[in-house]
Amino acid sequence: MSVPPRVRRPETDISPVERLHALVAADMRATDVLIHERLSSAVVMIPDLAKHLIDSGGKRLRPLLTLAAAAMGGYSGRDHAKLAAAVEFIHTATLLHDDVVDESSLRRDKVSANIVWGNKASVLVGDFLLSRAFELMVETGQLGVLAILSRAAAVISEGEVMQLKSAGNLGVNEEHYLRVVGAKTAELFAAACESGAVIAAGKGDFADALRDYGQGLGIAFQLVDDASTIPAARR
Repeated sequence: MSVPPRVRRPETDISPVERLHALVAADMRATDVLIHERLSSAVVMIPDLAKHLIDSGGKRLRPLLTLAAAAMGGYSGRDHAKLAAAVEFIHTATLLHDDVVDESSLRRDKVSANIVWGNKASVLVGDFLLSRAFELMVETGQLGVLAILSRAAAVISEGEVMQLKSAGNLGVNEEHYLRVVGAKTAELFAAACESGAVIAAGKGDFADALRDYGQGLGIAFQLVDDASTIPAARR
């Protein structure tokens, strides 16, 4: 029986994220290996709970941005994978904490970790992932990127608190909403891009431009995500 020829997808059918992934595919594979290596723990619940979310089909967009920024800067070392893994750990930790605070029952169409393992375990595993992220940052020996990502972790927490304080407040204005989005979501996009640029080319105009790009992309990402949750009748 003859095998039909493989049909190549039209260029217009390939999403921007898929194109970005293709550009840094080898680096992303190395990052995924590192992520799973650093999830290891003698406490079995830790990798089990973390993998429940990390392997649930996320696009790995933030670490992709770190790898792409490093590639744009001509980086030829290996520490960019450590930074990308650190970014993913920070992101995953914030999601675990978010689901506890928001009392969520679903994440990426799966039962959320806080429902399966409980709130206490979710918070503690989130803390474990943050610790792993800082270990990876320190291993790079780059104080500049350590400053960028540690600041991002603090800003994200501030954004969570701002959102918590305004929950249920129908009087929230656009300025406040954008402050929350800028801290809670866009800050990690910005830090992911900036850290990749800094490890490649140091601080300067290139890193500043990548940070601005990540900030804008993060705000747009959250706007689209929030709009998609609004019922059609209310749009």
